[in-house]
Order: sequence, then structure tokens, then C-alpha cells
Amino acid sequence: MLSTPFRLLFAAVSAATTVRGWYPGQDAPGLARDTAPPGQAFTFAIDTGFNLQEQTSSEAAPDVELTLDNGAPYPHPFEYERIGADGPLLLQDTHVLEVFGSFDRERIPERVVHARGAGAHGYFEVTNAEFCKNYTMMDMLSENGLRTPITMRFSTVGGESGSPDEARDPRGFAMKFRTRKGIVDFVMNNTPVFFIRDPSKFPHFIHTQKRHPSSHLRDKDMFWDYLGSNPESLYQVMRLFSDLGTPYGFRHMDGWTGHTYRWVKQDGTWSYVKLYAQTMQGIKNFTNADANAIAGSNPDFATQDLYEAIQNGTYPGWTLYAQVLSPEAAQTFKYNVLDLTKDWGFDDVEPVEIGKFYLTQNPTNYFAEIEQAAFSPSNMVDGWAPSADPVLQARLFSYPDTHRYRLGVNHKQIPVNAPINPVANFERDGRMNVNGNQGSRPVYMSTLSKMKLPPRLYADEAHQQWTGGAVASLAAVNEIDFDWPRRFWNGLSEQDQQNLISNVVGHLGAAPTYSVRQRMASLFFHANATLGQAIADGVGVKVVNLTFPDGPTWFNVTKTPVGSTLNY
Repeated sequence: MLSTPFRLLFAAVSAATTVRGWYPGQDAPGLARDTAPPGQAFTFAIDTGFNLQEQTSSEAAPDVELTLDNGAPYPHPFEYERIGADGPLLLQDTHVLEVFGSFDRERIPERVVHARGAGAHGYFEVTNAEFCKNYTMMDMLSENGLRTPITMRFSTVGGESGSPDEARDPRGFAMKFRTRKGIVDFVMNNTPVFFIRDPSKFPHFIHTQKRHPSSHLRDKDMFWDYLGSNPESLYQVMRLFSDLGTPYGFRHMDGWTGHTYRWVKQDGTWSYVKLYAQTMQGIKNFTNADANAIAGSNPDFATQDLYEAIQNGTYPGWTLYAQVLSPEAAQTFKYNVLDLTKDWGFDDVEPVEIGKFYLTQNPTNYFAEIEQAAFSPSNMVDGWAPSADPVLQARLFSYPDTHRYRLGVNHKQIPVNAPINPVANFERDGRMNVNGNQGSRPVYMSTLSKMKLPPRLYADEAHQQWTGGAVASLAAVNEIDFDWPRRFWNGLSEQDQQNLISNVVGHLGAAPTYSVRQRMASLFFHANATLGQAIADGVGVKVVNLTFPDGPTWFNVTKTPVGSTLNY
């Protein structure tokens, strides 16, 4: 039952509302009933804040005032709120919550491979447009003297982000070109080949170069077990364990695309092409002893060397060359042009200079400009196309997928990755969409507001044609796989040969399993008896004579290997 005072209050309110008409609705007291006066509509540029923060990021500390993330001034970064002089913190202290919330999320996932690296910006300049136009319609190669802004990132392959950058490892040599017709990336290495030609092997190989799942240590049995059971890797192994595996920083090494690509003309005709970058600083390497000493005393040697050279105005440069093969010549070429474990020697296919590039600008902020830089062979422009190299084909997916994981689906909106020509399509939304989300344009192919479509350059059906059905493909090791190891060994000086033997013995000799050491030494012996016997003696094993068939690079049938991809 209602109390007497409450009944009296309820009666009074009821009488008042009966007289004044108090009820919910558009005329309820206290609610706005007027629209904005005609002619006084208010609009706001939604990117005002973004543009201002970008400008503020370039200002010096004495020119800015401390604020919270929402822009509100804050008196001191070390302050926090608590109860009394010795009480607990307060949940209302948004400053402390914001500081730790941001700090806890500073690290993004590091790259699974190529995590350790450094980079800079510069330009590429065409020097031989006449040659290029014979083979490709690439706009960035169409005029002598044309300069294209570039960003480069050098890296080791297997090490974590904090590992020494002078470790024995191949080096990544990635280039991002901001052309007038879109972004194109050359994702190169400081070696003309790689350890694999079957894409499915890549995760297996990388796992062996990292840490054992039980001990969480580098494991030499694991390392050499993979290499010995996949002998197509031998040429790259020999390059890695020569002094080329420990270059003197990043400035004194060459770069190769490794993969075969295709240059395409406007009529759709095409040629196979590989690119090679020759350092203007000259090749310079550490010995194994020097590299180990540098890794211990200054694990950032290569990063520091690059940064300080540019800071001092000693801008590193490279000359870019192209090696071109027609599809017809590729049919009879001594190596399968789609095999990533095979080089095109300069005496096999002449390199022709096409341009030069220089690094002239250090990053202002390493994380923003280098760690967030996303290189991918899938970033292509007209005139540059992939070949059917299966490892390249896999990288066309794997690289951008990695960036979507590390940086987000909109990673191409990050300034270092953004094209310098207009982007327009029907891709929308997603996390961290910060560049306007393509505005109010239709989100589908609309007949009411038609987006312009560029002309098709050539008929796809006549461009490349394939025959045959789907097959299960697996590399077949044969005698041709030992051609480049022999060529490489024979091209080394006597001192370089001795360094290669010593470097292998020091590493392979620490593998505890006899069969692992024996198999690897036997492969070296098959390539060259002097090399293999010296290694076998050094690691305490007896060599086994191996034989390999002649045949194609790939068995295009399902093949069950015995212990590996080999038949031995």
C-alpha cells in the first residue's frame, strides 16, 4: 500500500500534468524543437585531426605540449592518482590506464622470416630505357633519367628481431618502387638462388633454421638433417658457408631477384627476366672469426653502418642489371628457368645495365617507416609479371597474407606503403581504415555512378597457354643439381676454398648424429672430392659414394620419397 505522503505527492503531480499537458513527445518541455536556421548548415572536414596529428609528429619536443591521447592537456607524465599517501590506485586515473594500455600493445608480431633488418629511402634512376622498351611496357623504365622514389629494407632470414645482424645467414634485399602507375616491389636476396624449389618445403626449412621445440635452442642436427636430405639446396649451402654468408654490413653486397619473372610488352608478348643489383661499394665480407667477434661486440653492426653512412652523406648505391631470355630460348636453356635453386651465370645470359639506385635518406621513425614497410612480390605493375616458378607463385599469397596478419588488412594505407597515384576500387572497411574509406562512392559496380575502367592491354587467352591436368609435383634430385656447386667451388680462390671448408667443419662438426654428418659430407664429396674429403675428415665420418639420375627438375607424378625427397 502507498504511504500517505507519497499519495499526496502523486495527486499533486497528476493535477499539474493535467493542466500543463506534460507528456513525452516532440513538444515535451526541455527538448529541442527547432532545426538549424536556414543557410547556417555546418560541415566539418573529417580528416582535420588526422592531418594535424601527422603534422605534429614532425615537430620537436620544445614546440609541443603534453596531452593525453584525446588531446586533453596533462600536467606531468609521471603522475598517478591514489588514495592518500599510501593507498591503492584509482580506476578513474585514465592517464595511467592509457599509458599501460598503450605500452602493453607496442609490439606487433615480428616477421616469421626476415625479422631482423634495417632500411632507408632513396631513388632509382633509369639509364637504359631503349633496352627496356624492347621487352617491357613498365612505365618506371620508359625514360632515361626518370627517378622513382624507393624504400629498401635489408635483413637476415632466420634470426629473431633482436638477433645479431652479422649472423651467418642469407640477407634480404627488398625494394619498394613508388611508380607513377602503382607500387612495384622487388623482393630480392643477396644470393641468386635459394634452398628450395618446392614451395611446401619452405615452412619445414625455416623451422630447422630456428629453435628446437623442446630445448628452444638452435639445433645443428635439425639444421643439417634438412639440408642433407634435400640436396637441391647444396649450391645455396656452399654460398652461405663461404665468406659471402657474412657480408660486411648491408652496403657491400649484391642483390638478385632469384626468381624468374616476366617482362611484358603492350602487345602481350613477353620474355623471361631476372634482375641483379651490383654494389658500387665493392664486395666486402667478414671471415667467420671476425663475424663472430662483431656479433658479440656490436650485434647492430650492419644497421649502424648503413645509418651512419647515409647520415654522413656517403650514400650507398647499386647498379641494376637485367638478364633476358625469350620463351623459346628457355625451352633449350641448360637449366630449368623456373627452378629457384639454379642461377643464370653471366656467361650463360649476359646482364645489361638498366639503371642505378641510391639510398639518401634515413628513416625519421624506424617503426613507422621500416618495421611497418610491407614488401610483396604480388605488388606488380603493367609490364612486370610472375613466371610459373612454384615458389614465386606461393610467395604471391604468403607475403601479403603475412602483412594482413602483422599490420592489418589496410596496411597499404600506412604512409610507407601507400601508392603515390590514386587508388579506387570496391574494397572497404576493416580495421584501421584511416584514409577516408573511399568516401561515398558506390561500394559495387554501379550503373548509376560509373567508375572509369582502364583499357585491357592484351588478350589474356593468347598471352599464356597451359596444357595438361592437375598433377602432384615434387622435386627430383639429379645430376644437374650439382652443376652449380661445382661451378661455385671452382670459382673460389684457394683461401676462399679453405674458409668454406673450415666454416662447414666448425658448424657441421657440432651435429651430434653421425648419419647426419656423413650424409652431408657425402653430398659435398659428390660435388667435389677434395671438398668432401676435407669436410669428412674434419667432422669424423667416412664418405659414401652417391649416384643420382639424369632427368627433369620435377617429377610431375606423386612420388613417395624414402626418408627425404631422394632415392638414396
